[in-house]
Amino acid sequence: MTVAALYVERNGVYFDLPGVDPWDESRDARLYAGPHPVVAHPPCARWCRLAGLVEARWGHRRGDDGGCFASALASVRRWGGVLEHPAYSDAWGAFDLPRPPRHGGWVRGLCGGWSAHVEQGRYGHAARKATWLYVYGVAQLPTLRWGYDPDTRAKALVSWCGNHVASSERRPRVGKRAASRSPIEFRDLLLTIARATQTTEMSCTF
Repeated sequence: MTVAALYVERNGVYFDLPGVDPWDESRDARLYAGPHPVVAHPPCARWCRLAGLVEARWGHRRGDDGGCFASALASVRRWGGVLEHPAYSDAWGAFDLPRPPRHGGWVRGLCGGWSAHVEQGRYGHAARKATWLYVYGVAQLPTLRWGYDPDTRAKALVSWCGNHVASSERRPRVGKRAASRSPIEFRDLLLTIARATQTTEMSCTF
């Protein structure tokens, strides 16, 4: 089954894969009109935990992402698949998505979709990278590598956002590009989830 990978990095981990149709910035994933299930990585800068600080300092309004998250969510709900965003994303509250517990398990929302908390560090990322997933139209939800790891010296830090550690912390730090890239094993997990979609087109009134 072909999967459309939306809002992905050009020549990144979703490119040059059989059965994957990658949509980078030049293609504008807001224009995606099916018919394949999707793996969606909409931009997170206006929804992350630093969005309020950015708005106060530079005037970029929280949630003002040009409609990317709304479009990604609509694609997942119409064609099936999975949407990925940083844990604690403000988009979850803005779009009434079910808030998942950080220690594991899937939580069902009113519209029939499911949310989960997972750390990409458990799939090969250099940092912990806590992530929320929203899945819709999938026949069987997988068991993920559940759990919450507090900040320890076992993982690198992300240099471009806040880390809840002491100012004297000397762990390695990864830059924005490396931090945003999905580990291969995690990418393959998301593609497998999308390929488990039951039907080719769905609808949701929420």
